[in-house]
Amino acid sequence: MKKVLCFGEVLIRQQALSADFFSSPNNKLKIYPGGSETNVAVNLSKMGTESALFTAVPKNELANQAIAYVKNWDVDVSKVKWQGDRIGSYILLSANGLSKGEVIYDRKYSSFSQLKIDDIDFEELFENVDWLHWTALTPALNPELADLMGIVLSEASKRSIFISVDLNYRNRLWQYSKEPIEVMPKLVQYCDLIMGNIWASNKMLGTSIDESFDRNTSSENYISFAEKSAKEIFTAFPRCRHIANTFRFMDSPNHNLFYGTYHTGSTHTHAAIRETNEVVDRIGSGDAFMAGLIHAIRLAKNPQEIIDIAVSAGFEKLFVEGDFGNGNY
Repeated sequence: MKKVLCFGEVLIRQQALSADFFSSPNNKLKIYPGGSETNVAVNLSKMGTESALFTAVPKNELANQAIAYVKNWDVDVSKVKWQGDRIGSYILLSANGLSKGEVIYDRKYSSFSQLKIDDIDFEELFENVDWLHWTALTPALNPELADLMGIVLSEASKRSIFISVDLNYRNRLWQYSKEPIEVMPKLVQYCDLIMGNIWASNKMLGTSIDESFDRNTSSENYISFAEKSAKEIFTAFPRCRHIANTFRFMDSPNHNLFYGTYHTGSTHTHAAIRETNEVVDRIGSGDAFMAGLIHAIRLAKNPQEIIDIAVSAGFEKLFVEGDFGNGNY
């Protein structure tokens, strides 16, 4: 069976033990491999969907161990490029990402960020692949990667490969002269599946948004507006056949409320709200949702089953430490 290829930067996550991270005994870091696309690849494999990862890392022991850890979960890492000098990382200045503490990215000049089109053999890249997954994090890094991503998507499209995207928006990454709305529509035009939320769609694709929406807005209003947003996306991007949105709210470090919507040209469905006050680690829950979405669509589940599996997978990740989920849904 052909594989889902996840295209993006593997990252090293460095996590503080508490907000008071320079004082003993908290002056230590936990370390995990991660990165959105890597998380999706690992979660898919844990769910039983064959996956592969394309990334670029330097030839050093840290990268060796990170890629070996990913491979340990039966992700195909044969397409990984070993080149350059740095592996990207990010630091959480709060324990387990449970607060709104700052995330510090250290991705400039990493091996992946310096990729050039000549580094990629497209026949090798897409061998035994029928699905390409990417995220908005890649074109956010620099304009050269945005251009490269356009070529990758065009090549995948020529080969009739199904393409999915996660519109994960990180304002600390978009630091060059263009706004996401100037970059993303040209890339998203190739996509069969678009996942994100109503705010990211507004920021990146120009869909409408109600500025009055906040934590007190009812789920009924959010679900109704998600349908409106999806219809705008379907009109603007004719290739798109599937849209999904997450709604995630956090009232305290241990609290999370999670639900989602799924849309096709003819159906609009949503999953029941899930809520907990026992969050272990919220990092990667959106990636687990994405993996559940891909897994369910590949299994040809019906629309209600698709969104239920995706939301359940995302919710389950809240109780798993590290970037990767456990594959449960």
